[in-house]
Amino acid sequence: MRRRTARAAPSADEAASTVLRLAVLLQAGLAPARAWAVAADSGDRVAGRIHAAFQDGDALSAAIARQGGAWTSVGAAWTIATTVGAPLADSLRSIAAALRDAQETSDDIRVTLAEPAGTARLLTWLPLAAIALGAALGFDTFATLVTEPLGLACLAAGGLLLVVAHRWTSALVRKAQPEPGIPGLAAELFAIALSGGASIERARSLVAAAGAPDADSSIDEVLLLSQSAGVPAVELLKATAALARHRARVDGRVRAARLSSRLLLPLGACTLPAFLLLGVAPMLLGVMSTMSFSL
Repeated sequence: MRRRTARAAPSADEAASTVLRLAVLLQAGLAPARAWAVAADSGDRVAGRIHAAFQDGDALSAAIARQGGAWTSVGAAWTIATTVGAPLADSLRSIAAALRDAQETSDDIRVTLAEPAGTARLLTWLPLAAIALGAALGFDTFATLVTEPLGLACLAAGGLLLVVAHRWTSALVRKAQPEPGIPGLAAELFAIALSGGASIERARSLVAAAGAPDADSSIDEVLLLSQSAGVPAVELLKATAALARHRARVDGRVRAARLSSRLLLPLGACTLPAFLLLGVAPMLLGVMSTMSFSL
């Protein structure tokens, strides 16, 4: 009986480590099923699940892809390589390098985004901190906000601005996040298919059947260049994949840099006005109320 349990998909870096070990085992002469068994015996939990599924009667490619996350790409590479007879160890090394580059790109972008995103989240609490500051200075700002008509208006407007600032900031941060998937994956899979002797049309159909993204214009340009110049397309495709990952990293850094300036928009349009409405205005209303009472 197959056991299916809810679990988090392994990261691309974890998948890359397992795949590299498998490539070494395969290059040493082990059969694919035996390589998975050795990897499972070494304590690799993902390899253990895949080997168990294979023993239950699943195809290795299906068992690999079912692990989810980065393993979907590994399953696609495995399927294509075994279908066309491409060198499996070399194919796994290529996909492992792609996975590791993609993980490093994602980590790099996430670290770059951490500071502006954290600062934006901190600043959203500024108007609420203003209420506590007013109380520390001796003003009953909270009572003014909930009892005075003008205070209620300030509370409603300030609360609305806080909600808008939060959603606006969250949308900007989400937009700056790296795109899902592995940049250059289609080019890597094309290279695997062609290294096994498949024609361009068959490689295109195999990549599509594996669930990879469709070939973009850069791949079509490489294939056309290869045909017109009479040179193998495999290395050109690998270079195209590496360039796609490099561009993804650069684009991520640019988006992170732009985020720092774009976060000033919700700060100036919403957060600072909310600070005035929830912090400064109640203190002024309190002073005016005290002066009117004295008169």
